[in-house]
This record gives sequence, C-alpha cells and structure tokens, in this order.
Amino acid sequence: MPIASYTLVALDCPDPAALAGFYQGVIGGEVTKDSDDWYDLRAPSGARIAFQRAEGHRPPDWPQAEQNSQQLHLDFDVADIDTAQQALLDLGAAPLDLDDQGGRRRFRVYADPAGHPFCLCW
Repeated sequence: MPIASYTLVALDCPDPAALAGFYQGVIGGEVTKDSDDWYDLRAPSGARIAFQRAEGHRPPDWPQAEQNSQQLHLDFDVADIDTAQQALLDLGAAPLDLDDQGGRRRFRVYADPAGHPFCLCW
C-alpha cells in the first residue's frame, strides 16, 4: 500500500502567471489562479504543475550541477521534435543542448522563461 498519492510538481519562479502561461502553451490544459503568488496548470492528462512566486529566484546553472544543481527537470514526449522545438522557441524557451547526436540521443534540452531546464523527448 502506498504511503501517499501524487498531487503536483511546484516550480519556483519570479512570475507565476507568465510561467503557467508558458507551460499551458507547451502542454495545453487550464490555468487557475489561487493567489498572485500561486497558479496551477491542470494538463489534459489530469497531471498538475504549480507555479509559486519566489522572490530572488535564481535559475539553475545547467549543466554545471556541481555548482548550482538543477534540482529537477520535466520531460515532454513529442512526435516531431523539429516542429515542437520551433513552437517552444516561439513561446520563449531557450535552447540549452540541442545536440541529439544525429538522432542517437532521443532528447533535446531547453530552459523555460524562468530558467528551469526541461527536455523534449521522442
């Protein structure tokens, strides 16, 4: 029997409304506002991501984990990596590592507008 059930992942950021809007553009779903400091995104799959205002937020220094750990990252599956990549860049994502080694490595790494690393996988 499990000890607990999964509820959500919460991301610290300087602007929760903006970051919720970014991820809504990535995965769809509905954004709700709990307060100026907390927004939720419920994905079409039912999963929740929350966005919490953190004054003084400092993005991780990816990939230098020994200096400032990335703490966590999100993975998103896509059917067409190139089309998805362009859509992400249009939403405001920044490329961190696009070398998929000629298709041998099945992911590319980006940063969201608050600097959190995430991957597109296929």
